[in-house]
Amino acid sequence: MKNTILILLVCAMHQIGTAQKYIPTLKNNTELSYICKLHRQTRTLTLTSRIISDKLIFDLDTRGVKSSIVTLPEALKNGNALSFNQGEYAPVLNLRPTETFFMISQSAYQDLLKNNKFIYNNTTYVLDENSVNNNIDIEGKLLDTLHVVAQVDETEMWIVKNPEFPLICKIIKNPLGINFTLVKIADNIN
Repeated sequence: MKNTILILLVCAMHQIGTAQKYIPTLKNNTELSYICKLHRQTRTLTLTSRIISDKLIFDLDTRGVKSSIVTLPEALKNGNALSFNQGEYAPVLNLRPTETFFMISQSAYQDLLKNNKFIYNNTTYVLDENSVNNNIDIEGKLLDTLHVVAQVDETEMWIVKNPEFPLICKIIKNPLGINFTLVKIADNIN
C-alpha cells in the first residue's frame, strides 16, 4: 500500500512539473535579459521589444552600447540567417530581409516541427529528442523549449516553443565565440 501511494505521489508531482512549462511571448516593452559570453568575455545584454508595422525591433543595451535592431516582416516569416550584431555599428540597424536577431524565423520553426530539422546560416540543425536536454529554467519557471544541435559543428541552441516568435533562449559551443543564455523576462507596461 505504501508503495502504491508513493508511486501515485511521484506521478502526480511529475504531472504538475510537466504541466507548468512556460512559453514566453513578445509584446511591446517585453524586456529580455541575457548573459552573453563574447570571445571569452562575459557581459549582460538587455533587449526590449517593440512591434511596429509587423517589424520586430529590439532595443539593445549592453555596456553603454545602445542600438535598435530591426527585423523585417519577411525575415520574421522566412528568414534563414541569424545576425550576431552586437549593436556597435549603428544607432538603428535594419537587418537584411533574410536575417533574424535572437530568434529563428516562423518558417524555420515550422520546418523544425515538421522535419525535426531546419537550415540557418547554411547549417543544418537537428532536433535533440532527448527531453532531458530541453529544460531551461528562468527564475523558477521551466521554459518549454526545443533543443537542436548543428550538424557541422557542436553548436547547440534552445528555442522557445512559440510559433509566432521562436526566441533562442540559449546558445552554446558557437564557433563564432558568441554564446548567450536568457536569464530574465519582464513585461514592462508603460
